[in-house]
This record gives sequence, structure tokens and C-alpha cells, in this order.
Amino acid sequence: MGKSSLLNQIFDHKLAGVSQTPGKTRSVNFYRVDDKFFMVDLPGYGYAKVSKVERHKFSSLIGFYLENNTFLSGVVHLMDMRHPPTRLDLNVAAYLKDLGMGHLVVLTKADKLARGAGLKQHREMARQLGRSPDEVLPFSAVDGRGTKELWTWILARIKGH
Repeated sequence: MGKSSLLNQIFDHKLAGVSQTPGKTRSVNFYRVDDKFFMVDLPGYGYAKVSKVERHKFSSLIGFYLENNTFLSGVVHLMDMRHPPTRLDLNVAAYLKDLGMGHLVVLTKADKLARGAGLKQHREMARQLGRSPDEVLPFSAVDGRGTKELWTWILARIKGH
């Protein structure tokens, strides 16, 4: 349960198809929210089992979208809390920071770790990303953890744009 599960949880409605296989999103999907703004679901970059050519296409598409969209208010960068940040995760975080893009790191699947292990992993991932733990949000589509905080961050970005 990753990106699609997060979208379904925060909207409290099944919008995105959930798959057991990571990386199923292969297009840019726009979700209009209360006729006020759009949430945009970009293809995942990490665990999709695709060719290098396809991965490069995803990367180019995402880079073009992020660098050329004057309406963009912020980016939610999802990472699986069960695993340490990959080199790609760290590169994406650095890229977003270099763009000056307001972004929030959201650690999905927080329910999969015991409380103590989850707290330790949260702090360690924040450290590796060069962020304070307050800037990295544990999230669970199963128990709803982090949903309110994510909406608070999103709405603050919308109001500030």
C-alpha cells in the first residue's frame, strides 16, 4: 500500500487503483479537489519494474513537470518507511531542495513497523535526508496515521500560493 493507497485514504474514497505490484502508475493523473485545486499523481520512480528507457522517460516527464509548472504549490515525496532511503530517494530529495520546491517527505506503511522500531526508523530517515523529524511525516493508509497532518500541509501550501 503506497501512493494509490495514500490517495484513497486522504480522499476517503477509492480514486486510484491499488495493486500488489509497485509502480503501476504510468501516466500523470489529475484529481480536482472541491473545484479549488488539483492533486497530481505522477509516476513512481523507485520500485517499478520497467526498462531503463521507460525509467528515463518517467524521470524526464517528472522533471519537466516540476521545473515548468508555475501553478505547482508543493510536492509530497513518498518513501516506504520499512526501508532505508535509497540513493534514488536521496537524489530526489536533494533535487526538490535544489529546485526550492516546498516539499514534504511522507513515509508510507508506518503501520508495518512496531512503535519503537517505527520511531527509530522515522528519526533515522529524517537524519539521512538532512531534515528534522518534524519535516518527515509517518503515514498509514491502514490506520489513518498522518492523514490530518498531510491535509494540514497541503492546505497551507494552497493558501500560500
